[in-house]
Amino acid sequence: MTDKLTVSVLGTGIMGAGMARNLARAGGLAVRAWNRSRAKAEPLAADGITVTGTPAEAVEGADVVLTMLYDGPAVLDVMREAAPALRRGTVWVQSTTAGIEAIGDLAAFADEHGLVFFDAPVLGTRQPAETGRLTVLAAGPADHRHVVAPVFGAVGARTVWTGEDGGAGRATRLKLVANSWVLAATAATGEVVALAQALDVEPETFFGLIADGPLDMGYLRAKAGMILEGRLSPAQFAVTTAAKDARLIVEAGRSNGVRLDVAAASAERLERAAALGHADEDMAAAYFASFDKQP
Repeated sequence: MTDKLTVSVLGTGIMGAGMARNLARAGGLAVRAWNRSRAKAEPLAADGITVTGTPAEAVEGADVVLTMLYDGPAVLDVMREAAPALRRGTVWVQSTTAGIEAIGDLAAFADEHGLVFFDAPVLGTRQPAETGRLTVLAAGPADHRHVVAPVFGAVGARTVWTGEDGGAGRATRLKLVANSWVLAATAATGEVVALAQALDVEPETFFGLIADGPLDMGYLRAKAGMILEGRLSPAQFAVTTAAKDARLIVEAGRSNGVRLDVAAASAERLERAAALGHADEDMAAAYFASFDKQP
């Protein structure tokens, strides 16, 4: 391994682009990036990042590969494309929210190709991704943590270690639990705004009622503000991605004997919002699923 760590980022969407830029700004890292739609990755060249045409080009000779794609199957497809150029012993930081079943498939791929696997999803949306303030949830071998430390330090403000076996999916499990709360809070925010408007109650009257009490929450006010002020684009966390995560949460519960009615309802609301034309807006746009006709 050279003194300058080479990090390859596969997937430069809402989250991946910000993470790649922060890796480049950290110093001491040579950063490459690949995205299925190359046009989305090209702006990263201005930050000193090498944009490649294929996953194999991106990972060739890399010390660390970081995946931030749509879902588990997408990650597996891309890593299969990269496989001919993967060097045994390469560290793989898997940050996509992939779900419990998929994380097992990805870990098996890592084992087959001699990769050092870190299950490392992140908490945060576009803004913390762009400012390097994500929370990294990580599981992986202790004897390789020194390799990923500068990567996690560049993209996140905090790393929460959940274990040494990345293939066990402990970090992914914690991410699903955290996202279940985020999605429930987002759905409730949209419904309370919609109900207030339907009953001719000023939303600010409700916010004043709960101000500084145990029912008040900064997240509620942030998402409600996005709805009321029409600031749903660019998305911090897109409706379609949130719907995918909600379905992963429902399946995780079902597979482990837990019925998650709120998560299931959140998934349906998000899917309705997407069908109404809000797929690429922030997940707060699930608000629009409250109406038979668009307000």
